[in-house]
Amino acid sequence: QVQLVESGGGLVQPGGSLRLSCVASGSIFRIAAMGWYRQAPGKERELVATITSGDFTNYVDSVKGRFTISRNNAKNTVYLQMNSLEPEDTAVYYCNAKGSTITSKAFDFWGLGTQVTVSS
Repeated sequence: QVQLVESGGGLVQPGGSLRLSCVASGSIFRIAAMGWYRQAPGKERELVATITSGDFTNYVDSVKGRFTISRNNAKNTVYLQMNSLEPEDTAVYYCNAKGSTITSKAFDFWGLGTQVTVSS
């Protein structure tokens, strides 16, 4: 079993910054990729950014140049630095991790989410 715990969400004014963190724990052998997704009210969950174990990154166009994803492989942790936040960034942000357990089973787990609200 693998658990993901997000932190760092909150209320911020437009133009402000937040840093999200997600720690993975449990029977982890290797994490191939971690990422952040978000879901706004009335909308489908969408990819925000992903990062592989080799630090290859991918971003949705709407956050390019404003958000930066990074990870600490030794700590099984992924971060999302969000700058120049806009009201349209308001959503619940979910952490995702894909990899394999110590018993060689593939996993694809989600965290419970953290709320990000951008409002004046």
